[in-house]
Amino acid sequence: MKHYFFAYMFRMRFIARWALMRNSFPENVQEHSHQVAVLAHALATIRRDVFHKKADPNACAAAALFHDASEILTGDLPTPVKYNNPAIQQAYKALEVVAQDKLLQGLPEELKPAYTPILHEEDEEVRKIVKAADKLSAYLKCQEELHAGNQEFEQAALEIMSALQSYRMPEVAWFLEKFGNTFGVTLDELR
Repeated sequence: MKHYFFAYMFRMRFIARWALMRNSFPENVQEHSHQVAVLAHALATIRRDVFHKKADPNACAAAALFHDASEILTGDLPTPVKYNNPAIQQAYKALEVVAQDKLLQGLPEELKPAYTPILHEEDEEVRKIVKAADKLSAYLKCQEELHAGNQEFEQAALEIMSALQSYRMPEVAWFLEKFGNTFGVTLDELR
């Protein structure tokens, strides 16, 4: 039997993000997943080491690497489409579960117990941190586009920042305070 799970994972790079927006810097799901993993690890580390709350940075990073894996089979549905209608949102969430299950079928039985909780985002605290990291990554993408003069991302940046603030997660606010303004600087300014 052929096990296709990892072959699918390596196809994340073919799925474009922000498909309905004019992009100065194209982004794919694989790049995005890596960025979300870095940010999820950072947010969990901040939660643990700065705010002294329970968090597992490694579990958050691993979950973030796979948080959009279902999009290998579903594609990336733009946020304004996905969240504009509750029926579409509910149907898409059900489709994501089907896609996650299909991906899990591509693993040998011995590996399914390790990947099932990651793909299905079973740990609520990890899921919250990964969701915040996902939004934070989107916000940083908006900032990158705005710094490049692409005003198409202006409204998205405002909406995403509002969502980030609504999470009321001190680790997100701390990250933005300490690191947020460094993402728009030039290479020469990173000293």
